[in-house]
Amino acid sequence: MERLWSPWRLDYVTGAVEKASPACVFCAAPELPEPESLIVARGTACFVVLNLYPYNNGHVLVVPNRHIGSLAETTPDELAELMVLARRAEMALTEAYRPQGMNIGINLGRSAGAGVPGHLHIHLVPRWDGDTNFMTVVGETRVVPEEPPRTLARLVPIFKRLARHAEAGSSEAAPDA
Repeated sequence: MERLWSPWRLDYVTGAVEKASPACVFCAAPELPEPESLIVARGTACFVVLNLYPYNNGHVLVVPNRHIGSLAETTPDELAELMVLARRAEMALTEAYRPQGMNIGINLGRSAGAGVPGHLHIHLVPRWDGDTNFMTVVGETRVVPEEPPRTLARLVPIFKRLARHAEAGSSEAAPDA
């Protein structure tokens, strides 16, 4: 019998993360040192962070700095930057992972599936044909072959390059196919 080990998920599965961390994880992340924060890129009003419990390799979240729970609460600048960073995340994930598709979504409220219901965030999840398997369906376990530090190392340089291009006024063109 083969075993798949993911000991980092135990705290999540048992609820120890929520018990140990009553503060909002998104409010705390910008205050953590790099790379512990898992922040891939920072804007003025928002940031991009790895999902600590990803559905797939490269699963990132675009998050406003302010603790707000809905799109209706965003300022025009926050809303614009959410979309700019979501676009940049799509481009970076496409370049880094060459997915065959991507789920991009927002869950507002716990009943809608929000894991952090009080702090707005956009999920970007790269997808490939056949990326779901029996482990998720039968074993209630996700197999994600890349650890977060490796994902950070892969994505941070791409985000930095895309940001430099945007600041220079050049097009943030889609990566080469």
